[in-house]
Amino acid sequence: MLENELQRDAIEKLEKRLRHISGAIKQNGRKILNNYPITSPQFIALQWLLEEGDLTIGELSTKNGLAFSTTTDLVDRMEKNELVERVRDQSDRRVVRIHVLDKGKRIIKEVILKRQDFLGEVLENFSEEQTATLIELLDQLHDKMKSVNEK
Repeated sequence: MLENELQRDAIEKLEKRLRHISGAIKQNGRKILNNYPITSPQFIALQWLLEEGDLTIGELSTKNGLAFSTTTDLVDRMEKNELVERVRDQSDRRVVRIHVLDKGKRIIKEVILKRQDFLGEVLENFSEEQTATLIELLDQLHDKMKSVNEK
């Protein structure tokens, strides 16, 4: 086999593994969410808001990859369920940002802890060295993906 074919085969395997791992984590996350009064899109939106801080609907729709109108509906439902609130930006009163309320923070924290428990169970038989190596390689992969995306 040529070097390009070997590399292509490795890339194909890696893409498939990452897709399956991502799918397994999402599937487990959906099971966990069944015990909470939020949907998967709401969970994703709340995660972005907690990681990035208060965002406008436009910024949140870009992060989620959803249409502006879909994100507006999503935020409306989250606001009705007291997960978030709309607040005026202090430096520009025309700008409205979405702020996560305590109930939303609590739900996200609980769900993420349960997802981490799942991952901990999966990694139970990995040595500390294997886990550290996995983290290091995933960090490198993530950093490289960000830099390629920014091009």
